Amino acid sequence: MEEIKSNKPDPYQALRYKEFNVFLLLRFAMVFAWSMQFIVIEWEVYSLTKNPLSLGIIGLMEIIPAVSMSLFAGHIVDQREKKSLLVKCILGFSVISFGLFLLTWPKVVGGWSTHVILYSIYALVFFGGIVRSFMGPTIFSLLSLIIPKKVYPNAATWSSSVWQIGAVMGPALAGFSINWIGVHWSMCLVFGFSILSLIALSQISQKPIINPKMGESMKDSLMEGITFVFKNKIVLGALSLDMIAVLFGGAVALLPVFAQDILKVGSEGFGILRAAPAVGAFITMLVSAYVPLYENAGKKLLIAIFVFGLSIILFGLSTYFWLSVFALFLSGLADGISVVIRQTILQLKTPDHMRGRVGAVNSIFVGSSNELGAFESGATAKLMGAVTSVVFGGSITLLTVVFTALKSPTFRNLDLKKDMDEHHKLE
Repeated sequence: MEEIKSNKPDPYQALRYKEFNVFLLLRFAMVFAWSMQFIVIEWEVYSLTKNPLSLGIIGLMEIIPAVSMSLFAGHIVDQREKKSLLVKCILGFSVISFGLFLLTWPKVVGGWSTHVILYSIYALVFFGGIVRSFMGPTIFSLLSLIIPKKVYPNAATWSSSVWQIGAVMGPALAGFSINWIGVHWSMCLVFGFSILSLIALSQISQKPIINPKMGESMKDSLMEGITFVFKNKIVLGALSLDMIAVLFGGAVALLPVFAQDILKVGSEGFGILRAAPAVGAFITMLVSAYVPLYENAGKKLLIAIFVFGLSIILFGLSTYFWLSVFALFLSGLADGISVVIRQTILQLKTPDHMRGRVGAVNSIFVGSSNELGAFESGATAKLMGAVTSVVFGGSITLLTVVFTALKSPTFRNLDLKKDMDEHHKLE
């Protein structure tokens, strides 16, 4: 009986490490702040311009530096101490959020023209993209340094779930706070959460640099990282699938349009719409902690992204507020499963000394596709209307899943149980 008990999966295994709990608080606060800021600024920009293309430009302003700097950032991350680098990233974000706080303060910008305010916001978002290019791979690398390898799968589940919850709860609170306290003080909350993440980071000790090729030329370093990702079909498949889903299924980028002009529910309804995916993500976190997703991971990932595409189409076609809420709830549930599986794959399949570079490629494929998806949604909404744009994006997502399932049996039959067993042997 004792042996059976010891072999039973422990859903709280990673939470028994103090620094990992601090890491979860840090990650939640940072993702929450970043995603809340993005939505508050989207609302403000659309209120200023009433042009859906302006929502796309916000995404474009962040993705240009995020993509162009990512590989360079990955090389730097693999060569530097992670905690110190993350401190610099959070300080940079704090400066940007405080700047946006000032730009949404009528006492400061009362005499400014709309164009000056708009371009100032775009400039700060651009600098935020530079910070983001370093933050993603730094956090990904730090995670592997605060827990032993045997705990990676469980830690990836918790970390991904917390990321997902922060990514949807931030925008949800943004919608409500715009209604309750206005755009300006909503940005003050964002700044507060960035300071909270900095305080949490102070509780994590500095970590050793695990890189046998210190001082390696940037060209060789970057080529090694890119080659690893593109030769590993499992990693490449997971990144590509999620990228397509986020890129073309980014209906949430157009929520200000749906809330104000289609469903006509105002800022309060906007908050409920933004909160719907948060509920789905929270359920994902609870379920994935007790029901591991690593068995038949390929099939589960394909099904999750297929359901995500269907939910986006349903949202685009809906003219009923609560049906739209349900569609977004379903999208959060499916997207949460997708994120957990993808992060588990990356943590299990990435060598320690390459985590910064692989994290950078991940940022390009998936992280930056949020902003590129916002631009795609804004541009297509301008050309063909918001509803058609959303339905088109969801349809592309479905076609991509079907194509991957038919053409890649290796990915379709992916099961991470063997990787799990190998890591448990390290115990």
